[in-house]
Amino acid sequence: MKGYIYTMFQGADPGNGWKLNDPIFGKVPTLGACMPNVRRAVAIGDHIFSISGRVKNVQQYIVGGFSVREKINALAAYERLPENRMKKDEDGNLLGNIIADSEGNHLEIDYHDNFEQRIKNYIIGEKPIYFDTEKEIIQARNQTLEVLRDVFDKKGETVYEILGRWRKLNEKQIVKIVDWMDQIKQN
Repeated sequence: MKGYIYTMFQGADPGNGWKLNDPIFGKVPTLGACMPNVRRAVAIGDHIFSISGRVKNVQQYIVGGFSVREKINALAAYERLPENRMKKDEDGNLLGNIIADSEGNHLEIDYHDNFEQRIKNYIIGEKPIYFDTEKEIIQARNQTLEVLRDVFDKKGETVYEILGRWRKLNEKQIVKIVDWMDQIKQN
């Protein structure tokens, strides 16, 4: 078992009002358009974790993770997960992480480049764990840097100094992150 942990793009902080649309956590967690390199590299049973994007004067935190149950393409996901089809809400926020329409064309509202590569390896997960209450997010913000220092045995004052944009995880590192997340969820 291996895994990956990555930082979402600047401003992508669900604890700071940003609407999380990729990955999607919940009953059926998915990763659909972002991080094609990670989606390509993972195998069934591997884990994926996301860290909030940078926001000025706000500490980043591990938002959530899940294990990989299945890899399909976005066209199959379009049929199986209609609730994840990309659309805009009434405020103009993007919702959903399926960036293709029913005929396999790139949606105009999607901002990603390299469409042909991004529709491959749509990830369907299982066993999601994520922080969604204010209390959990505050705890996660306060503890994420120390957890990452411990997991990677590396000093750093920012998430980027510890892991860059993304890093591979081994089984021991995955267990440390999941155990820490479970502790916060149980409090």
